[in-house]
Amino acid sequence: MKRSNLLVFGFAGLVVAAAAQAACSPIGRRGADQCDGVFENGECLDDDNNGGSGQTSSSSGGGGDDIFIPPTDGGGGSGNSGGNSCSTDPNLDDDKDGATENQGDCNDCDANVGPGAIEVLTNPNDPNAQKSDEDCDGSVDNVATTCDENLAFDDTNAQNAARAVDLCQFVNPGELKWGVLSAMYVRSNGAPADPGMQAGLLSDFGPNVNTQGGKRMLALASGTARLPNQTGACGQSSCPGIGAGNPPPGFPQDPPNCPVSTSIYDDVGLEVRLRVPTNVTGYKFSFKFYSFEYPEWVCKSFNDQFISLVNPPPAGSINGNISFDKQTNPVSVNVAFFEVCSGCPLGTAELQNTGFDSWNGAGATGGLQSQAPVQGGQEVIIRWAIWDTGDSAYDSTALVDNFQWIASGGTVVVGTIPIPDPK
Repeated sequence: MKRSNLLVFGFAGLVVAAAAQAACSPIGRRGADQCDGVFENGECLDDDNNGGSGQTSSSSGGGGDDIFIPPTDGGGGSGNSGGNSCSTDPNLDDDKDGATENQGDCNDCDANVGPGAIEVLTNPNDPNAQKSDEDCDGSVDNVATTCDENLAFDDTNAQNAARAVDLCQFVNPGELKWGVLSAMYVRSNGAPADPGMQAGLLSDFGPNVNTQGGKRMLALASGTARLPNQTGACGQSSCPGIGAGNPPPGFPQDPPNCPVSTSIYDDVGLEVRLRVPTNVTGYKFSFKFYSFEYPEWVCKSFNDQFISLVNPPPAGSINGNISFDKQTNPVSVNVAFFEVCSGCPLGTAELQNTGFDSWNGAGATGGLQSQAPVQGGQEVIIRWAIWDTGDSAYDSTALVDNFQWIASGGTVVVGTIPIPDPK
């Protein structure tokens, strides 16, 4: 074990909306300002908070996943002008969105409308906005509220962990709808795992860190994912976890000019398999990273890391990871966003009553947001994972929350930026 003077103590439906039509008219996509949060080369594009947003349809059992509304000129969607119509065979998928009229596509002229699409709220501030039933369930603008209100902090059901991240719609493989196909707790390499107290569903992280979506957020820790006032709290900077692990290929990643050990310990993660809505181009989520490795072990071999591993890996990812800074530093005490500490730009308020303010010296990132492009209708796996590097001492914790689909109609690029005004 590193730092031998340390004494480690611990706690050993698919709803069909309309009959098949012989002809249909394209439904125009509803307008709004360019969505906030899309960025290139680490820079926000149109971050004036005027972008429209909504939530997923509640017709199949709930959902709290936000979606961004693209700009429009008032015309029809998917390359069709507002005045055109198309005659279709109800058994042919004319708009190539994966569903025919006989399979519930209520507008087979518009690839943004169908049973695999996500419902989008009409922007009330856009006079050109046209109401549309994107998911073809027979209702317009029917979006769900959050789905994580009553989850216990020590719940270890992986589906509830997905709900805490604000992924609320679950689907079966044979359905045409989008949603979560599976969720499970894993080691960092994807092997199934019992997270024990290394995972938690928290309503806050101290008085100054709130959920960014819904009522709960997922905490993953290389020690214990508990606040000081919760049962099982570590009470010190190091607590035992799952033990030695095998990292995914390419990890732990060396920060530039900083050596890193190749061995990892107490690695734990949540892996979700998603079917992507047919009318989106990307997704994003919020996270924060805390570590007792700061400040003694900056740029040393003991750099605990957090990754957001995606399969298939999107263009611009590093070994599939989409959470890193402009210098390709992985999320650790060496990441450029590590700004919460004594003497740091964001001060120490976000450490208060978390244990990271009292069990030892520590620091954290500010609120961060990662995003990546995705192809509508495909299946994608996202694995959020954290580990101790080099040994099992000096633990770290990551908070993951507020998963949102992006339907901006533009190009979404891989990257991570600070959240300008976290709740």
